[in-house]
Amino acid sequence: DADMGFGLPSTGREFATPDGVPRPRSLAEYRDQMRAIVRQGLVDIMLMSTSTSEVLTLEDRLFESSAVTPAIRANDATDVHVMRGSRVFQQPARPFRTTSLDHAQCGHLDCDAGERIAGSDLGLYSVTFNNDVELDRETLEAYRLFRDEAERKGFRHFLEVFHPNAAGAVEPELLMDFINDAIARTLAGVASAGRPIFLKIPYPGAEKLEELVAYDPHLIVGILGGSSGTTRDAFQLLEDARRHGARAALFGRKINHSENQLAFVEFLRLIADGDLTAEEAVPAYHAVLGKLGIRPLRSLAEDQQVTETSLSYGGADKAPPLATTSRRIRSGDGGDQSAPQFAKMTSAERLAYHQSRLKKMFGE
Repeated sequence: DADMGFGLPSTGREFATPDGVPRPRSLAEYRDQMRAIVRQGLVDIMLMSTSTSEVLTLEDRLFESSAVTPAIRANDATDVHVMRGSRVFQQPARPFRTTSLDHAQCGHLDCDAGERIAGSDLGLYSVTFNNDVELDRETLEAYRLFRDEAERKGFRHFLEVFHPNAAGAVEPELLMDFINDAIARTLAGVASAGRPIFLKIPYPGAEKLEELVAYDPHLIVGILGGSSGTTRDAFQLLEDARRHGARAALFGRKINHSENQLAFVEFLRLIADGDLTAEEAVPAYHAVLGKLGIRPLRSLAEDQQVTETSLSYGGADKAPPLATTSRRIRSGDGGDQSAPQFAKMTSAERLAYHQSRLKKMFGE
């Protein structure tokens, strides 16, 4: 859904070029990448702008034979208006919604009941609380109106909660407490029929993530990827979030800006399933890029670094420090005994196994 925020640069760059020099992708190529990821079948949700969903969901019927669920960005508050030269996103967020739910569901206004199943019935709704009575009241009122419309039209949503984008809105040491409390307070008055099916939040650190997860075990907490950073940043963020209770991860820019999206998604899935650690995945990913003849953006040593990465569209907020442990996340005991026994493998054996499998997928 990056085209809802960034304009032309949203499509990312194509790295597999004849001269090895990356070039901007066209909108058609951007959508082709989405088609390829859906057909790969490793992600659970494909989040799109309504215009892209119209093409992939309503025209292509791409999701009819896929386990991947189509979703649209249901609102685009002003803090995601990150065009080149824009100052809008630097000002306190104001609620705004370009799309209509009817357009997402059937492609035109006033859908008949039977038409609503043709398109997407899931959307991302984002809110930004700035600790300002008028701004936050406006944000909450817009969210309430959206929920009412969504419930009437059989449209589900997941809720994204950004950090404040107004300077000095909350003392830094209280920011994560503010976000957790704002989530709990906002949803306390919402009956089950109108509640989000899961949350999407910036990674708050281990302690605050565990606190939110423990508060309501029925609330599925997911984390957002934020800006690109290093490959290790993306992989470590997923590993840490999974370890501390997150049950979903939504990576847009980190995938879109990677050298090879299919390979990058493959490694994200391996980490999410507990089959590979972040530390192991980075050199394996670089090995795949080498086999594909794609020059990495960074050296392996640089790409193994854990850095601070931005967790807001505009780039103001920084993530809490990520762990650098190589302690393995296990997927649990038992299960299919014919599957590889990763728990019994050394790090080198796991790496060799996945490199061999990926060579078969992406070619020698």
